[in-house]
Amino acid sequence: MMPITIEFNVKKGDETFKEDSVTLRTVEELFEYASPGGGCEKMPDNLGEIQMIFVSPEHPNKLNPIADKRVNLQLGMVLFSGPLSTIMMVAQEIIDKVGRDELSEAFMSVIGVKS
Repeated sequence: MMPITIEFNVKKGDETFKEDSVTLRTVEELFEYASPGGGCEKMPDNLGEIQMIFVSPEHPNKLNPIADKRVNLQLGMVLFSGPLSTIMMVAQEIIDKVGRDELSEAFMSVIGVKS
């Protein structure tokens, strides 16, 4: 898995400012970050958008090129961007972890599960 960059952006009026950026090496690190006690709980309250950018694989999928197609998925104020296969895997993990209550209240709030 290639690195994941998470950018925290604050919106003030029509302007967007990059507040912070975190780079994670694996999807497992992403879910450690989003779990109770993880760094996600330290997000500023004035966030307007969170972008999670997944890097394309080093070697393209020649058997199924649609797997590497860049797509976007928005959940609440979080915009996931990356290869279709990666975004689908992360979305499935989010569904599973929300169902088992394994994500922090802060993360569930920003993806629109809880307010």
